[in-house]
Amino acid sequence: MKIFAPFAGIVRYHVEEGEKVSAGDIIATVEATKLEAPVHTPGPGVVTQLRMEPFSDVVGGDELATIGEV
Repeated sequence: MKIFAPFAGIVRYHVEEGEKVSAGDIIATVEATKLEAPVHTPGPGVVTQLRMEPFSDVVGGDELATIGEV
């Protein structure tokens, strides 16, 4: 499954590639001026790829991560 940025801002990751995650885990946060949105996983899996460098500028809809099957 692919995880996308909810809006433009700076992405901060809370996981590393290869890490197992459960449904609802926060894998990243997108921060904009006085606004912060946690990015949750919709289901369990393994973080197979972080698509952006940590603290990169992102636009809403940018792919942040790929979660593969356990």
